[in-house]
Amino acid sequence: MSISRKLGILVFCAVPAIVGGGIVYSVYHSYPAVAVYEVMLLLAAGAWISR
Repeated sequence: MSISRKLGILVFCAVPAIVGGGIVYSVYHSYPAVAVYEVMLLLAAGAWISR
């Protein structure tokens, strides 16, 4: 997989991180919950990139 494709996938994953982080915060009113969501998203994106 080329570097430009990997960067495109990371940008594609950044949108759910920003929007989803806001949604998680509005539901739970907790920054640790947002951090857990972001870490899970980061692990999923890393697994997708590494294959």
